[in-house]
Amino acid sequence: MALLPSSFQGRLQKMEETRNQRLSLLQAEKELQSKKSQLVNEKLSNIRSMEQRCFMLEQINASLNFKILGYKSEFERIGVNYQKDAQQFRDLKCEVEEIEEREKEKDGYYEMKRLEMEEFKEHVRRCVCEYRQKVGKTRKIIDELKSSLKEFQSKDEYMNNSEIAVEEARKAEFLLMKANLDKSLASNYRLQTQLQKQLYQILMSQEQERRNLNQSS
Repeated sequence: MALLPSSFQGRLQKMEETRNQRLSLLQAEKELQSKKSQLVNEKLSNIRSMEQRCFMLEQINASLNFKILGYKSEFERIGVNYQKDAQQFRDLKCEVEEIEEREKEKDGYYEMKRLEMEEFKEHVRRCVCEYRQKVGKTRKIIDELKSSLKEFQSKDEYMNNSEIAVEEARKAEFLLMKANLDKSLASNYRLQTQLQKQLYQILMSQEQERRNLNQSS
């Protein structure tokens, strides 16, 4: 094989160097393109990850908004129930105050009736004592009249006309006293019966009023 001229060999060497440079450039560009693709893929992956995170955050936000609406509705319901309970409490408080006021009125009424009953019982007791004393005195007078009448009857045969007239007058006086005493006893008995009826009526009236007050409470 004939030797190539040196100039031609120089040109070939330059061409080889140029080719190698171009190959190096192509390899470098290829590697750069690969790196760019890798960066783009990484960015796309990051974008997809961020989109997924945004979607999850939107779901969480929607869930939180739904819970907030539920809590708001529950809070409003609790507020309404609180207002109802507060109104019921005020109504019950008014009823309790009215009941306490009625109880005070009933206590005052019962105390007044008790005092009236005590006064009435004391009055009845005094009347009974007075009537017993009067009855005792009346029985004593009646016994004296009976004794006088027996004495008069035993002495009737031995008296003269003047003595008989005196004894007749005394007898008439005693009979009148006896009649008055009988009337007084009858009047006292009627008064005692009347007082007993009044006491019974007062007791029945108080019992009826107590029942009416209990029913109204």
